[in-house]
Amino acid sequence: MIEKLRNTFDEMVVYKDLKKTNLFKDLSLPSFMRDWLLKRFADDFGNYDTDELTNFVKNHLPDKEEGWNALTDRLVKEFERVRILAKISVDINIRTGDVTFSLPDYGLAYKDTIIEDHIWASCKEDLLASQEQWGMLELGYRPAEESDKSSPGKIKLLSFKTFCPYSIDIEYYKQARKEFTIEEWIDILLGAVDYNAAGYKGDEEKKLMMLTRILPFIEKRLNLIELAPKETGKSYLYGNVSRHGWLASGKISRASMFYHIGNKQPGIVCGKDFVVFDEVQDLTFTDIDEMRNTLKEYMQNGTFKVGTYSGVAYSGIILSGNIDIDTMDQDGFSNMFTQLQSVFHQSALIDRFHGFIKGWNIPKMNEDLKVAGWALNSEYFSSILHELRDDFSYRAIVDELIIVPEAAATRDTEAIKRITTAYLKLFFPHVKSAADVDIVSFKRYCLDRASKMRDIIRYQLGLLDREYRGKDIPKFTIKDVF
Repeated sequence: MIEKLRNTFDEMVVYKDLKKTNLFKDLSLPSFMRDWLLKRFADDFGNYDTDELTNFVKNHLPDKEEGWNALTDRLVKEFERVRILAKISVDINIRTGDVTFSLPDYGLAYKDTIIEDHIWASCKEDLLASQEQWGMLELGYRPAEESDKSSPGKIKLLSFKTFCPYSIDIEYYKQARKEFTIEEWIDILLGAVDYNAAGYKGDEEKKLMMLTRILPFIEKRLNLIELAPKETGKSYLYGNVSRHGWLASGKISRASMFYHIGNKQPGIVCGKDFVVFDEVQDLTFTDIDEMRNTLKEYMQNGTFKVGTYSGVAYSGIILSGNIDIDTMDQDGFSNMFTQLQSVFHQSALIDRFHGFIKGWNIPKMNEDLKVAGWALNSEYFSSILHELRDDFSYRAIVDELIIVPEAAATRDTEAIKRITTAYLKLFFPHVKSAADVDIVSFKRYCLDRASKMRDIIRYQLGLLDREYRGKDIPKFTIKDVF
């Protein structure tokens, strides 16, 4: 299969060996950046010059504290032009018309920067593609004007090249899927997110449960809860594979999540595909009631209101936390939400989560589960998933295929259809109509799994609120479209 993978995806395949080297771990690089570097420096056999790669990182990815100070000295004192790989966001001042930028990873604020008009004209298309962009930046310094005390010195952007050095051909990806069996495709997906399929020793259920974690990468506003034992790789997958996600921890405010009234800046949900409340047991909120109410509105409709500001966003919300071994229940019938903070012990909020991931079916991380061989480039793969979020043809197929039982609750119906759609995109991206769908595979890999994920939410709701007790989800079936 490896030869077929390399022949089919060509340069979008890289050699990953997380068992052999700790270089990228030592450099604290996420998977999408690691694979970008491998694509740039590795030869056709997956070999790369360690010194060359390390020097590139040292020169273009400065340390967030010591390295950034040295870089600032080069810019401000030596008047050098400096090129770095970084995450950038831009702001257009309505009052003055000035365009400024920030580098959030380095604490460089809008007030200290400028993008001059001719530079803005050359790169605004890339910079406006999303709220934040990764790319190669060339920076310089515009000194203060001695005659004008109100015009301080500024770090200026001289050029920007988007992080993704190739075009994403979605149609090619869809057609390429036809070259592989479903079993082969599942293994390819695991390699794309840094896992070794052979490490699962043929246990398809464990493979599928792992891949369920990436459904919010591919479907807009998919809200999930995962409780799992420690060391099953939750934070790694959500925080490293895609640059389009956000791992939130510690203290979280409505301002950072949705909208900051003082700064007039949209929050995290407005610029990301998914937001993960990591280590949910340890989270704190500046205002619990305010956060809960805003979450309920947003998770229901994709809208939120803060003061006079009304916003729309498409980010999924994921609760990710550890669960005690004594509370784990293979069938999901024990009260597992006691593991969540009291802020989430409200049925109206829990009902807005579409599905539950039984993380105890995912094995703890070990050396055998680390990818060691040719696999899809994580940066390419995460970009594909990001683009597929805008493809609504899959939902049309799901709507055509699924028979909704009489009196089915609207939230149950939407949850099952949304999860089913995400599975369809992930496992069968090549289908173009209901007639293309293999019904047996669709039922096994999409609909049945979605129904089980929603069923656990529904049962847990009954443990939280007697109003939901005894109200199992009805059986969703598939139309005979032939």
